[in-house]
Parts: sequence; C-alpha cells; structure tokens
Amino acid sequence: MLLSIVMPIYNEAPFVEEIIRRVQAVDLGDLERELICVDDCSTDDTPRILAALEGTGGPHPTAKPFDRPIRVLRHAVNQGKGAALRTGFAAAEGDLILIQDADLEYDPEDYPKLLRPIFKGKAEVVYGSRFTGERRNMFFHHWVGNRFLTLVTNILYNTTLSDMETCYKVFTRQALEGITIKSDRFNFEPEITAKILKKGIRIYEVPISYTGREFEEGKKISWRDGVVALWTLIKYRFVD
Repeated sequence: MLLSIVMPIYNEAPFVEEIIRRVQAVDLGDLERELICVDDCSTDDTPRILAALEGTGGPHPTAKPFDRPIRVLRHAVNQGKGAALRTGFAAAEGDLILIQDADLEYDPEDYPKLLRPIFKGKAEVVYGSRFTGERRNMFFHHWVGNRFLTLVTNILYNTTLSDMETCYKVFTRQALEGITIKSDRFNFEPEITAKILKKGIRIYEVPISYTGREFEEGKKISWRDGVVALWTLIKYRFVD
C-alpha cells in the first residue's frame, strides 16, 4: 500500500526543509510513502530549497528515505492552496492521500493516529481535529471563525464534525473518485468536506496536536477566506 503525502507550498523557506525532515522521520512501518511538493510560485528561497531536495529520498540523514524520490511540481503563477492540492492530487499514485501543510503547525508524528481508522476498516476519510487534542491556543477570533464554519457544516450536511477547516485530512483513493475540486484557494476545505459528505461518506475524526502560528510568523488565511468558506458551504449544499 502506498501513501501519497501532498504538500502545498508558498513562501515557506524558513520551514519547508524542517517539515520535510519531520515527515521523513515518521515511522510508518511497512507502509510505502511518496512525497509530492507543489510550489505555488514562491517568491522567496523556497524554490532553491526544493530544487536541492527534488529527486532525493529526503533531507534526514538517519531516517528511512521516502520509498520514491521527492517530486516537486511548480506553478508558473500563484493560484492558491486549492489549486496546489488539485495539482498534487492529480499526480498522486497512492492508495491513500494525506494533506500536509508546509509550515510547522501540524505534527507528522500524528500520522499513525490519522491512518489507524482506515487500516482498521472504520473509515474512508479521516480528519485530524485541533479542538480535541493538545494545542497551543489560537486567538479567540480564529477559534470563533473555525467553530462557526464547522457548526454551519454540521447543520447543512447533518454531521457532527469538530474541525472542518483542519489541514490534516486523509482520503482513500476510492473516497475521492468522482469528486472534482474547483476551489483555488482556502475554500478547498469546505468544498472537499461538502462533496465527501454529499457522497454519503461519514468522516472519522481523531485528536491531533496543533501549534498555530500568527500573521507575523507567516500565517496566510484571513477573515475574507472565512466569508468565502461560508458561501462555499452553502453553494455546495445545493449544487455539485
């Protein structure tokens, strides 16, 4: 079985090599892994760092190398996280697909917890919840925005999620069959959630750790993305 780890990247030069090192260091036993990095037209030192890692087994000298050389896909113009994930998903060859942001907010040591429900046959889609595990507390307005969008998701799609906007999402290839992602930016999260739920798939949640960063540390999402996310949830409740 092959796990495809898809990493959308935009201007993450201070963090990208370290997060790839952490991904490589995770012990997943006999599960094969490939890493697909999608550089969304970064303007900092990210392209040079990725070029040095492309085609290698990873930067960690003592960890097990990735089973396939790191692949780097590049956008000629900046399009957004959703577009980067669309590119990465199209290139992924794995039986399972996991999303990993390129910052250090999410800990790859949580991979075994995310994968366990799928291996046990309990789930086709698993989300890592930031609100049920240990975490560095986020600003109140970020917390309110996340909880509000999750509440709207639960009302519109008859579910009981605790964290719709989480980065950590794992899908079986079968779960994604027939789903076309149209969102280019952060509205990927509500769109993929809406389409998974409309497909009749119940999402399994596990607690994860979370170390949120702030805007001065490079965080990119804003309140405007929350408004777009709300509209996305409403739109996909009634259209495909």
